[in-house]
Amino acid sequence: MKILVVGSGGVGGAFAPIAARRDFYELVVFADLDAARSQRVVDRYGDGGRFGATTVDASSGANVAECIRANGITHVLNAADPRFVMPIFEGALEAGAQYLDMAMSLSERHADRPYELVGKKLGDDQFAMEQAWKEKGLLALCGIGIEPGAADVFARYAADHLFSRVDEVGVRDGANLVIAGRDFAPTFSIWTTIEECLNPPVIWEKDRGWYTTAPFSEPETFTFPDGIGDVECVNVEHEEVLLVPRWVDCNRVTFKYGLGDEFIEVLQTLHKLGLDGVETVNVRGAEVSPRDVVAACLPDPAFLGEEMTGKTCAGTWVRGTGTDGDPREVYLYHVVDTEETWATDGAQAVTWQTAINPVIALELIANGTWDGVGVLGPEAFDPVPFMDLLIDYGSPWGMTEMTPASG
Repeated sequence: MKILVVGSGGVGGAFAPIAARRDFYELVVFADLDAARSQRVVDRYGDGGRFGATTVDASSGANVAECIRANGITHVLNAADPRFVMPIFEGALEAGAQYLDMAMSLSERHADRPYELVGKKLGDDQFAMEQAWKEKGLLALCGIGIEPGAADVFARYAADHLFSRVDEVGVRDGANLVIAGRDFAPTFSIWTTIEECLNPPVIWEKDRGWYTTAPFSEPETFTFPDGIGDVECVNVEHEEVLLVPRWVDCNRVTFKYGLGDEFIEVLQTLHKLGLDGVETVNVRGAEVSPRDVVAACLPDPAFLGEEMTGKTCAGTWVRGTGTDGDPREVYLYHVVDTEETWATDGAQAVTWQTAINPVIALELIANGTWDGVGVLGPEAFDPVPFMDLLIDYGSPWGMTEMTPASG
């Protein structure tokens, strides 16, 4: 296995120290438009010649394909912003490489009723190309970060082993992270954060299908484990809602994120000012995207670890009927302490927690445990080997029994 990691920012960089401890691959090549970024990852985590660096233009499928061929790549991991999903996806297909990503192709809101009806959904552009992947006998494993990713694996595990009937799958994400000395510092790509938080959230119900609501709708207080405690969570657009119903038999799927009032207010202000826009505007003769300007003005999430304390939790709340026939609710989760990840791997918790999951998936693909062709989500595979490897990697998952019908 020779892996190309496209994008050498927070998640791409965090992939390196985790992968360095495993032996299932021959080579990992880190690629970025900025040659210095990819080389910095190799210099920092270089593993006896198994890591290399190169440049790639992720906006060009042809350039991605050329990079794949030039480096003898067998598997591509997309660690770039979601705006680059389709060129990387198409480049991998053209060059005959297996593909993994942690965010899917972008949505487009319904032109007339955006807070009621779906337009183009997350991942629709990728699923539209599934037949081409099948014809080439290639796998495109989409949404294999933490959310989507491990959260989807947890949903499949619950349906297979804990419930006889699943009424609702609710992915819930919360944290008590604090970044010292920063008034506003997102722990993940602000480009991605703006995209998912300001788009109409999607909900799925078996008798209704996919539909949308207003951003930040349906607030609820969710109690997170490991000392994080109560966090208010709101509806946010996310891939799990588009993936889980395809492979898990259930009645409802939601995604809610603990953003906090201040964070929501900042995002709403950016929207009011048009600073969330992606189309370029002319500024004294220069064509710039407002969202790129916002990103350039904020600290790089990859380097916030020294200033950050606290834990982040991603997980899947499932309610329904247990295998014994009684009502049951559980929360399957993964918690990461940023002081631990920074001390061990020089990566802050949110990027590290995202990066560990594609490493595990690639190992399962390498040893033949996970195998398939076409465009598939994590729910399409046996969840147990994945969850066992989380433990083997020293970052175990957990489960909390909840009072049925409590929430």
